[in-house]
Amino acid sequence: MTQLTSSPSRKQHKRHSLAYRRVRGVIVAGIVVVGGYGSLGVIGALGSPGSASFSVKFVEWVRGNGGASIVQTAEDTWYSVNQPPVGGTPPKGSLRPTASVRESQPVKASSGILPAPKAIPPIASPPLAHEGQWTPEGPLVDGSPALYVTLMRPDKIHTSIVAGVAWLDPRLVSFLQYAGAQEPPGGGPWPYMAPIQGTQASNLVAAFNSGFRMSDAKGGYYAYGRMAVPLKNGAASFVVNQNGVATVERWTDGQHVPRSVAVVRQNLVPIVESGKVNPQVYSSNYQTWGATVGNQVLVWRSGVGVTANGAIVYASGPGLSVASLAKLLARAGAVNAMELDINSAWTNFFYFNHTLGTPASPANGYRLVYNMERPPQRYFEGTARDFVAATARTHPLNVAQ
Repeated sequence: MTQLTSSPSRKQHKRHSLAYRRVRGVIVAGIVVVGGYGSLGVIGALGSPGSASFSVKFVEWVRGNGGASIVQTAEDTWYSVNQPPVGGTPPKGSLRPTASVRESQPVKASSGILPAPKAIPPIASPPLAHEGQWTPEGPLVDGSPALYVTLMRPDKIHTSIVAGVAWLDPRLVSFLQYAGAQEPPGGGPWPYMAPIQGTQASNLVAAFNSGFRMSDAKGGYYAYGRMAVPLKNGAASFVVNQNGVATVERWTDGQHVPRSVAVVRQNLVPIVESGKVNPQVYSSNYQTWGATVGNQVLVWRSGVGVTANGAIVYASGPGLSVASLAKLLARAGAVNAMELDINSAWTNFFYFNHTLGTPASPANGYRLVYNMERPPQRYFEGTARDFVAATARTHPLNVAQ
């Protein structure tokens, strides 16, 4: 086996991000020339809060104001000539999570929590050191790890790219749906809105991106007693109950939301259901999985699923098709799973190695995958999109709850 110990190249990450930003800049410049650039709407969009770059904000504004086909054509063209290389080896250190501050601390054997996840069998061959091996991260909750992360190559062909998988115990963390400035539509106030602060920051374990913009999600949005967008039967749904326990399921209750449910965030249709990968992930009909990039194009993608024993698993990485994302989540144990957002500007999972009671912050936050574009500060400032936060429970939740 090849031992990977040093940190991945920051220069490589910067080159990747810079190249993508330059391409987006070219898209912006072209649209500006064609369509003009003086409206109050676009000025407001560019001045909106958040760490997204000028070009990302502008492209989002164009996409939502009649220019979706222009953006789609430009992005499809870019992705078609910028696919991940075949073969190769990941950068040194990229298969090791951030050096955990928890590895040397005593772990309490709490009763009633889920057992630690089993290693994920590597997909690419030959397997490399640490691939698919879980590492506890984040603050200990009641003396036990609530979060495990692992890194691995997501297919047998593009063997230089790395995807990340995170596993969260819902008996130790509570899931909160945060609203962004633009998603869901209709404006606030909502019980939880960016930025993360106060008690939530002090108890934060992890935060990750939600689904598409609601205009593209082909589903609805319900949170904390308010229906922002009507729910759709058959849609893949990230559902959180009143106790903060999350699951992933195909929605069948129409506009009736049971009193036990606090959040229903829908996005497309399931990619894994009842333990089986949805055959639609192999379809050439790209619009099933988002009109921005075709289904067969390999891009940054993210997804979330639930295991048979109730753990929440999240996966993300570059160079993923919908099929490889679905298979990765199923391999991690998901019996139901859904795609979340796509493209490098919107796919991110951050975890925080801090002591509970002291605020989590960008200074103690880490990317799940070394080359995720956005920094951990994203959810500590205003952001356009909605997202999910996992916060530590005071005491482990009884399984019956």
